[in-house]
Amino acid sequence: MFCRVVDNYGDAAVCWRLARELVARGAGAVRLWIDAPEVLHSLCPAVDVQAARQQVEGVEILRWDDAAIGTAPWRGASADIAVEGFGCGLPETYAEAMAVRRPKSLWITLEYLSAEPWVASHHGLPSPHPRLPLARYFFFPGFVAASGGLIREAGLDARRDAFLADPQARNLFWQARGFAAPAPDAFSVSLFGYENAGVNGLLNAWSVGTELVIAALPPGRLRPQVLAHFGRAAARDGDALKRGSLEVRLVPFLPQSDYDELLWACDWNFVRGEDSFVRAQWAARPLVWHIYPQAGQAHRAKLDAFLDHWCAGLAAEPAAALRRLWHAWNGMDAALGCEDGVGCDAAWVALAPHRPALASHARKWKKELDFARNLAEKLAQFCADRLESSAA
Repeated sequence: MFCRVVDNYGDAAVCWRLARELVARGAGAVRLWIDAPEVLHSLCPAVDVQAARQQVEGVEILRWDDAAIGTAPWRGASADIAVEGFGCGLPETYAEAMAVRRPKSLWITLEYLSAEPWVASHHGLPSPHPRLPLARYFFFPGFVAASGGLIREAGLDARRDAFLADPQARNLFWQARGFAAPAPDAFSVSLFGYENAGVNGLLNAWSVGTELVIAALPPGRLRPQVLAHFGRAAARDGDALKRGSLEVRLVPFLPQSDYDELLWACDWNFVRGEDSFVRAQWAARPLVWHIYPQAGQAHRAKLDAFLDHWCAGLAAEPAAALRRLWHAWNGMDAALGCEDGVGCDAAWVALAPHRPALASHARKWKKELDFARNLAEKLAQFCADRLESSAA
């Protein structure tokens, strides 16, 4: 598996989850080439950022630079299956070795997650390489049976249920980050996103309400804006920023397993990108997705395609309220030609009466996803079928 970290943590997060899950499911030995091990270290502290080669959780991790791949013992040593994460490409020398191998290596392009209708018809299709006698198969994660599914490790539900059933576990989670557990009558949210013009309105709505709101804010691109909202130029993990009914807790960057616990510990989760987006759905909590912006506003269709899936079977009023909040949080207002120009503050206030219905629907949605096969399982079977046919 090859992973090039283009921006943020999403590329590394998805590839690392998939690599571990392939190993856990006995799909074969997995070697992960990654060009930024320091990003992987943030997600899994056991990763040594200085090591050129290491074994962590059953996955062999190597620092990706083309010079290393082109030298012994890697020269010509292509694997049975090569997965390029999110179209990052494969090193030229490695692709050439795949083409002369007998049988030829199988080339998989792991695509970005999307709920758009065309995904099912494009999933698994091959495309010939422009120069080498190889085909690349496009593998699309998704929410329907005809897609590649979603990453979920065995035992995730049991971990979540045990955490939620144990008040001491929840207390220890907050204490380990320097805080007391939220009061029983507090409303807790996690706040993870890109830079966002709507954050001031959202924070204002929380601070002037009658309900105590605890917002957990990890480091990231959104934190400077939140600090500025409180008139702070800097702050440290463990600090709490308070105004009115709002308390913002600055939590440290969390490894993947700890981040799951944050999602479970909160009533609502604001997430971004792909990895935290999927994990929030497994948490069975209502969520607000900050989708990665794309040129030409292409991300808007992806966001609405997911909302169409998530809101299916939901009553009209809570569905409309959720759409307004998602649109406002993603800047899809009247200035961009969207039919609703409501801001995040007004959108949150309008949504408040529907929170119980949305919480119930989030649990229902998670159960619907339970029937989707795991992405690692589907990928392993997809590859096994094609390797068997090529050997015949």
